[in-house]
Amino acid sequence: MSDLHDLTVAQLATKLRAREVSAVEVAQHFLARGARHDALGAYLATNEEVTLAQARAADARLAAGETAPLLGVPIAHKDIFVTTDFPSTAGSRMLEGYRSPFDSTIVTRLKGAGAVTLGKLNCDEFAMGSSNENSAFKPALNPWDTTRIPGGSSGGSAVAVAARLTPAATGTDTGGSIRQPASFCGITGIKPTYGRASRYGMIAFASSLDQAGPMARTAEDCALLLSAMCGPDPDRDSTSLDLPAEDFSRCLNDSLAGLRIGVSKDFFGKGLAPNVRTALDAALAQYVKLGARLIEISLPRTELSIPVYYIIAPAEASSNLSRFDGVKFGHRAGKYADLTEMYKKTRAEGFGDEVKRRIMIGTYVLSHGYYDAYYLQAQKIRRLIADDFQQAFKQCDVIAGPVAPSVAWKLGEKSNDPLANYLSDIYTLPASLAGLPCMSVPAGFGTGGMPVGLQLIANHLQEARLLNVAHRLQQATDWHQKTPEGLR
Repeated sequence: MSDLHDLTVAQLATKLRAREVSAVEVAQHFLARGARHDALGAYLATNEEVTLAQARAADARLAAGETAPLLGVPIAHKDIFVTTDFPSTAGSRMLEGYRSPFDSTIVTRLKGAGAVTLGKLNCDEFAMGSSNENSAFKPALNPWDTTRIPGGSSGGSAVAVAARLTPAATGTDTGGSIRQPASFCGITGIKPTYGRASRYGMIAFASSLDQAGPMARTAEDCALLLSAMCGPDPDRDSTSLDLPAEDFSRCLNDSLAGLRIGVSKDFFGKGLAPNVRTALDAALAQYVKLGARLIEISLPRTELSIPVYYIIAPAEASSNLSRFDGVKFGHRAGKYADLTEMYKKTRAEGFGDEVKRRIMIGTYVLSHGYYDAYYLQAQKIRRLIADDFQQAFKQCDVIAGPVAPSVAWKLGEKSNDPLANYLSDIYTLPASLAGLPCMSVPAGFGTGGMPVGLQLIANHLQEARLLNVAHRLQQATDWHQKTPEGLR
């Protein structure tokens, strides 16, 4: 079937359960399509033998009458999740060729649900970046315009879904790394409440912020994936919430009549490109047609989220990445005189510029004499940012706003200006610092025909409501159905 890649996860699952197509046929189709569009740089590793073995196992379960929602559906994983069947590099030379002896909890759960793994997807090195240009191996290219970045750090995941190389993918979001590439590539992506999804086997960047989530074409697909991904993992991740797994699709199709959507003036001020504002206004107008009310709210500490994040995240990164020293696993320098020189050469050779930059920032703010002045103060402001959201949620049910100040920029445009990259995260950082569930949903197109995403934010543990708000917009619009030219 030549049009299999045009089907959503839910549509593919229906055909698989009806035995209209086999899991092996579906897997073969996507493997071939991925190879045909390899120039996009989405994949870092594939293994046809492993993929087809999983597909045959899924077919056997389907033949036995199983009806799990993801059984036989292909998926690909951001190369930040460790896997036994594929290399796990985190997009870094430091882990080039590394094979994990175990699977991450997210990979294990999706395997158990019957999803078939297509391969590992490109990402910024150790998930540090907003453009996917920090990958040590190759940049991923935006399928809407291959001269532009796809966003990061989950850029490979966004490219693979947008180009129809996989029906869905996993991503991780520390400060916007699911939402921003989803926006730039015109797909749907959700970061759940911090602690909803286990971090076990997810190569750590900033432990108090990192969270896994799904990326797909529709909110309905994300709901199916998130239901399989989430759940407690107390023996492996002490930060996982002790809450039972739930069906995040249960609220889909609920009415939006009377829904209060908070619109923050702090999200719509100077710095937001007019073409992005126009697209978002059209999406918000559609919500009014669906029965929702727009409520003006304030998130006054939005601008402080950038300095707060870029103190806390690098501080945690400097601690997490200290394990990459060439002793137990990963890259080790070839020539050195003593242990100290081995450490220095290994880390100098293995880490890229952005990773080194964040390690140095983090080490500085945690050093004696600066901890209280920087890190401790940042944690205090983080609490105040979270309080701003709680005040806002007294007035509204969900918050809507931009994902990024502009559409995707040109490759290399901000490569020599790290601060410009950091500033592009201004709208995604606050919700991450507060640990809130948030997502990007396609909301039209801006300059150059590039996608624009609408960010939706809900209070803690309100993923089901959030997904329904996105789903109802997608029922009323066709922005999420658009496909990049030349990739149909």
